[in-house]
Amino acid sequence: MGNKKKKKIFVLDTNVLIHNPNAMFMFEENTVVIPITVIEEVDNFKKGVDEKGRNARQIGRYLDELREKGSLKNGVKTEKGGIIKVVLSRKVSDTAKDVLIIDTNDNLIIGTALYLHNTEPDKDVTLVSKDANVRIKADAVGIKAANFETDKINFSELYMGYLKIMIDEETLEKFKKDEFMSNDFGEIYPNQFVMFCKNEEDEDGYVARYSVANNAIYPLKYYTGQEIFGITARNIEQIMSFDLLLDPEVKLVSLVGKAGTGKTLIALAAGLDQVVEKNNYKRMVVSRPVSPLGKDIGYLPGSKAEKFNPWMQPIFDNMEILLSNKSEKEDNENGKIFGKKQPVLEDYLDFGFIELEPLTYIRGRSLPDQFIIVDEAQNLTPHEMKTIITRAGEGTKIVLTGDPYQIDIPYLDSESNGLSIAVEKLKKEEIVGHVTLTRGERSALADLAAKFF
Repeated sequence: MGNKKKKKIFVLDTNVLIHNPNAMFMFEENTVVIPITVIEEVDNFKKGVDEKGRNARQIGRYLDELREKGSLKNGVKTEKGGIIKVVLSRKVSDTAKDVLIIDTNDNLIIGTALYLHNTEPDKDVTLVSKDANVRIKADAVGIKAANFETDKINFSELYMGYLKIMIDEETLEKFKKDEFMSNDFGEIYPNQFVMFCKNEEDEDGYVARYSVANNAIYPLKYYTGQEIFGITARNIEQIMSFDLLLDPEVKLVSLVGKAGTGKTLIALAAGLDQVVEKNNYKRMVVSRPVSPLGKDIGYLPGSKAEKFNPWMQPIFDNMEILLSNKSEKEDNENGKIFGKKQPVLEDYLDFGFIELEPLTYIRGRSLPDQFIIVDEAQNLTPHEMKTIITRAGEGTKIVLTGDPYQIDIPYLDSESNGLSIAVEKLKKEEIVGHVTLTRGERSALADLAAKFF
């Protein structure tokens, strides 16, 4: 007879449940242990109005429902056949007093895993934590440790939004003439761009876009080099971005890029063009996560806008660039609206063309016919990203911009943040488009910093 497979016990750290309360149900037919220390830590978060507070309250509801079905001390069976237990043993001194000297909460959780490892040798015990230091300490005392990676993608293979195809000059000229080419190149995702190049070394080929409805490639239709609210695209990546931003059929656009690639500037330019000049949407709603997302912006004097201004300053900076670049025309429509030649940012805000909204207040709203820009979207969890996208009403377009390498939220990284997850999971949808921008356009100095630091 072969060796009998060991049953598994997964000990969950607090940050795993706060990140995703459903995590306790994601370990199939195995035993999930929640140390009593985790319950105490969760209790500290439950009064908050942010995402942590909501998740903490949800954890309490889940455990209370399980408690009604049986004893959490002995273990309650889940619908998937697993068992969820709350374990009271928490004294580090009983388990690893020579290694984990201080009774910190992290050490108490590690101590619980070590206690189970010692008392149930026939089972495979793993501590699951999103904190790298906890995993390191667990490994040091002989406990298996793992990251919680249910919502995780391979960032090195993140969808770029475009691909290169090598064709000869004759085929390219025929395509330009016919303005159509059947897809004989294999799998191409909806709204993916195609760069027709003569060889691999070509940096800038002839750009076209794939239509999944006809399984064919067409020249760009929405952006052909025209000025968009005072600016034009500076490189091929910005050209592709503008084509998605101006297409009314693409309801979700994600722009990923390092600092200085222009992702926020072109998103704002497209939004102002569509709202102010083309009147295709009622207003442009601009937001970015207050760090951390959802945190109450305080009891300081002043209006919501005044409290939110420090977080919105980068948006104001980009807006000022756009407005200063905007061509002054004696008879332009905006001048007629505002009664002067060239409006300033405050005019757009006062007349309701632009709304600056903390993400805290987007939950629960329905937003029809809006052009919504969410900047710094890499600081959102996948659950928060879902919350924002589900706010979109009929006729609304959502634009997500961010740099997955610059994350300010603990326990999120380039592979588990909401922006990266959205890019990868939604790339096959017909109303979604994406571009990864790599070419810096802010300044030579900014390019150097992004490259070498």
